Amino acid sequence: MSLKQKLKGLYVISDDTLTPDETLFAQIEQALLGGASIVQLRDKKNSDDVIIEKIKKLQKLCKEHDALFVLNDKIGLAIELECDGLHIGKSDHDRFDEIRKNYKGVIGVSCYGDVAMAKDFQDRGADYVAFGSFFTSPTNSTNIPIEVNFTNIVTGFEASDILIQNGTVSNFASDQLNYT
Repeated sequence: MSLKQKLKGLYVISDDTLTPDETLFAQIEQALLGGASIVQLRDKKNSDDVIIEKIKKLQKLCKEHDALFVLNDKIGLAIELECDGLHIGKSDHDRFDEIRKNYKGVIGVSCYGDVAMAKDFQDRGADYVAFGSFFTSPTNSTNIPIEVNFTNIVTGFEASDILIQNGTVSNFASDQLNYT
């Protein structure tokens, strides 16, 4: 199965607050045992040396569970350590074409509430696009929830191409989830 084919199912994202270093690996293993198929390491506080050790352990753990491992924002480390996936945000949007050329794994891009931006990145080689956040976040003080009709977002995208950030299926009406 190719990495792109693994882009389906429950996508969990670690966080410096909710998955602290002391419990990160146990929490991720529990998520994998519970059915997570994609795990993103989002570490905004540690040094690269510490993050490298986390990457090695999490990649191994994900492989043991046949899950996809995605690194958030650390482009050089994702390339160097050959991570399964890389997720980038707005600070790296202008470098996307260069990143896509140099990185062979799965690439996801945060597009916030901008459907045109998402379609552009998809056309340029993004493997998935992420929308959100739809709700305030206790772990990201700069987070500004977007207001957008979910049905408008999914039009023109395959289901596996979309990641909803800071939202759950239960937050959306069932008629909004009919996008096959």
